[in-house]
Amino acid sequence: MSLQDAPLAGVFPPGNEEGWRKIVDRALKGASFDRLISKTYDGVEISPLYPRATAPGPRALRAAAGRWSVLARVDVSGADAANALALGDLEGGADGLHIVFAGAQGAYGTGLSDDGEDALAHVFDKIRFDYGIPALVEFSPAAPIAVDTLLRLIDRAHIEPSITRLSFGLDPLGAKALHGFSPAPWGEESKSFAARAKSLSAAGYRFGTVAADARVIHAAGGTEAQELGFALAAALAYLRALEAGGVALDEARSLLAFRLAADADEFVTIAKFRALRRLFARMEEACGLTPAPIFVHAETAWRMMTRRDPWTNLLRATLASFGAAIGGADAVTVLPFTQALGAPDDFARRLARDTQLVLQDESHIYAVDDPASGSGGMEALTEALCERGWAEFQSLEAEGGLAAALEKGSFQGRVAEVAGKRAQNVARSRDKITGSNAFPDIGEAPVATLAPFDASLAEAPAPAGALKSPPLRPRRLAEPFETLRDRSDAAAAAKGARPRIFLANLGAVAVFTARANFAKNFFEAGGIEAVFGEEGADVAAAFRASGAKLACICSSDAIYAEKAVEAARDLAAAGARVYLAGRPGELEAALRAAGVAEFIYAGGDMFDTLQRACEEAG
Repeated sequence: MSLQDAPLAGVFPPGNEEGWRKIVDRALKGASFDRLISKTYDGVEISPLYPRATAPGPRALRAAAGRWSVLARVDVSGADAANALALGDLEGGADGLHIVFAGAQGAYGTGLSDDGEDALAHVFDKIRFDYGIPALVEFSPAAPIAVDTLLRLIDRAHIEPSITRLSFGLDPLGAKALHGFSPAPWGEESKSFAARAKSLSAAGYRFGTVAADARVIHAAGGTEAQELGFALAAALAYLRALEAGGVALDEARSLLAFRLAADADEFVTIAKFRALRRLFARMEEACGLTPAPIFVHAETAWRMMTRRDPWTNLLRATLASFGAAIGGADAVTVLPFTQALGAPDDFARRLARDTQLVLQDESHIYAVDDPASGSGGMEALTEALCERGWAEFQSLEAEGGLAAALEKGSFQGRVAEVAGKRAQNVARSRDKITGSNAFPDIGEAPVATLAPFDASLAEAPAPAGALKSPPLRPRRLAEPFETLRDRSDAAAAAKGARPRIFLANLGAVAVFTARANFAKNFFEAGGIEAVFGEEGADVAAAFRASGAKLACICSSDAIYAEKAVEAARDLAAAGARVYLAGRPGELEAALRAAGVAEFIYAGGDMFDTLQRACEEAG
């Protein structure tokens, strides 16, 4: 029998965990196995290997089997430009539209700035809502007449509302969390909310009339459990309001849709989307309802986007959209890779569409419903997020519900605590962001956008007499490092050169290369250009010739023991502020006495060091 005829299982010996652990222990060379176990910010442990799930939980199925809807953002402030881009997206393969007004959760530097009838008539000219394309509107307190305007446009076009898939996404609690105000106490506001939702349902608009939108929690630095808890608490608050307003609970449930962020941690993203469906099914049962599939909209995460080396956003978006699709999202919006720079052009929008179209048409990842079902790792992670998400939901309910928790600021405080830990890990490069705190490209070419980023489009003015509460401000993780890079760009424009650091490389190339490359990436993350010293050169003379004010000694520990003190003394005498790549160990006192001001190494506070270095470099 040839190898081709042999069953695959017969070619390789059967494996088991015991044998695998022996191989791992040899590779670890005495180090603890715990090094291979990571933790999420919710404290969920993720092991490198899991047994097969013996009792998989309920499957996470889309509301409709098969493909998810590929959505394109309608978010450019100029009406004619927005219309042209939207039509181009639909002709280029998008299934529907994601309509973002200024002041909405997704107004990331872009957004429709006019909700008047004239403007929106131009925006949606030739867009056939009667064809049933999904069109998801983001609720915004800065666009108070958007709903009424869209209703008039549909009526004027003589379109039967029930054949449209226009989702108005009413979400007053999400707006309160984002902007930190509400026009009235929830007891009053919930009545007007319920009345509006009820009238829309009666008119035939039953697709996503209400949205439990938790993206702001993710964008503000929160955890997956906090995002899930917020979504559940918002959903329950809306169901209660609708029932109190005379809408039957089963009908109220059918008006509800969910929105979550999807990020580049694809395993956690998959588990989060799966967990949402299980958790809401548990809530439905507690309400006496038979669980039914919910509509879940995913958007690739704002907080992971970067302005620097924006091409890496394409990789992040691919991982995020993959995770959302595998996790069972019904519709996905991919933020164009230049979103953090400004209004994306045709090219960026095409790549955002194609990211999903390739996953559908070439990878066929829609062909299996809930493919993660039965996987030991995915089931364990999903269950862990269910437990923590439900616990967060219960905490919010114990505080009197989501509206009360937001008014007190207690929930925002928990989110801020996690966001602070996350920011610290980014500052120390423990959480790596390619192009920002890891592998920066200091000479990157600019990328085109239609208009510059406009932070004011994310704002909404509070009406007179509004109830104030702490807002949850979206923030990209890379922003601190981008601020340093902006300062470097300004110096280059004004002086013709960036701040520089001279790398005093000691010994042979093979000896200093590793730490020299580490130092280059470290300092260029702050916009300080690294100038390499040549092998065997006089370090003081080379430093003077480099035009730098800073110098960093780079080599091996063995060479440091022989030459670092003398090199530091020579560099300090030449006027350099001296750094050394690596931990100093027993040489620290001697090196500091010789003139070494700071030591750079993995795990140190990279951002804090770079701030000081930028001040010294001028």
